[in-house]
Amino acid sequence: MRLPNAAVGDAQTSGFGWDVLTDLVDVGSRMAGQEGERRGAEVVCDAFERAGVRDARIEEFEIPGWWRGESSLSIHEPHERVHDGRQDVLALPGCPAGEATGRVVDVGDGTYDEFEEKADELEGAIAMASSATPEDVDRWIHRMEKYVNAADHGAVAFVFRNHLDGSLPPTGEVGYHERPGPIPAVGVSCEVGKRLARYAEEGCEATVSVDCRNEPTTSVNVEAEVGPATDEHVLVTAHVDAHDIADGANDNGAGSALVAEVGRILARDDVELDTRVRLVTFGSEEIGLWGAYHCAETTDLDDTKCVVNLDGACSSRNLRVGTNGFEEMGAVFEAVTDDLDASLSTDDTISPHGDQWAFVQEGVPAVMTSTTSDQSGRGWGHTHADTLDKLDSRDLRDMAVQVAEAVVRFASTDVETPGLTRAEMRDAIDEGYEQELRMGGRWPYADLE
Repeated sequence: MRLPNAAVGDAQTSGFGWDVLTDLVDVGSRMAGQEGERRGAEVVCDAFERAGVRDARIEEFEIPGWWRGESSLSIHEPHERVHDGRQDVLALPGCPAGEATGRVVDVGDGTYDEFEEKADELEGAIAMASSATPEDVDRWIHRMEKYVNAADHGAVAFVFRNHLDGSLPPTGEVGYHERPGPIPAVGVSCEVGKRLARYAEEGCEATVSVDCRNEPTTSVNVEAEVGPATDEHVLVTAHVDAHDIADGANDNGAGSALVAEVGRILARDDVELDTRVRLVTFGSEEIGLWGAYHCAETTDLDDTKCVVNLDGACSSRNLRVGTNGFEEMGAVFEAVTDDLDASLSTDDTISPHGDQWAFVQEGVPAVMTSTTSDQSGRGWGHTHADTLDKLDSRDLRDMAVQVAEAVVRFASTDVETPGLTRAEMRDAIDEGYEQELRMGGRWPYADLE
């Protein structure tokens, strides 16, 4: 262990991180580019100052904003029914306002093969896909891909149904870097979706109506630092924004609270750092990783030793690290969890999901750090149910110790974290994720083609 015992004991008895998390969820909506996100950023900035780290500040940047209005799903045949409350139906950020009527075509889990199987039925129809990805598919299929596939096959609207029970309609970005998207889109609960699927078997006509605004606005990052004033630095990051329908407790108030708590631990007089540690909470992760891209574009990446990104890291004490193929970073986490007799699962898939991607795409060593639980695989995330009562302060404290210990080791001059060139990173990306990135207007290597 490189953290002194006193620092570990402090972390295990401190209520600081949980208090920050509580303050964040009590803000309410922290939707990107809106007042709640800025209030959340102010909570984090204040926490940085109280944690004893230096130069806490808020930085503003421009983004394409999206404001939710009221939406509805009206079933005309075979049985009339109207869903018009936010507990039943939610517009998906990045889609346009509009209304469309058509027959409902169920494309199952919305795989590429399922869309092709129903291709003859989708022109002028309302396409409905589940939020699930089948086990026999080798990667997670993002809702944006299902949405774009629906539009590309001639659908006039898109319905995204939750695959988990609980009367919880899911939300989530579909426009990404090609906003607004081409057709209206809504999320519905598992129960509403199953009813629609049943109706679709006998012939179902429905109308999807979405009221929303797509307008430019500004978002904010919060930054501070701790340790010596070296040019080389380690980045510890999370996103402070959350979808406007819930508290965003685990996704990702907990990550932002952990960044502040890790900063507090590292700022102790008895903790020694060889390298500067930058603490950053990003805005606008949920609608296209805009805060992370802004940070990457304004940072000398040659001086960035590595990035530890925290997202959804308080659902349990079971640490999960997506290494993006950076084995040396995974090895550090393995050593930390071995020393602490803690659990760890790892995945080396290079994934474009999460703020670390803005750095990974440039070849900077970066990991996605989260936790696993029975609710993994989205679970409560992106629904009304992502609330504080689902989390445990003991899990937050354990994660803070593990992450702080890992960061101290990354900041050591004894630990190397070699990166890749942009060309090497491009060549390492799975074909499926390349397909997703191109569909979402996020493929970053056009200059290399």
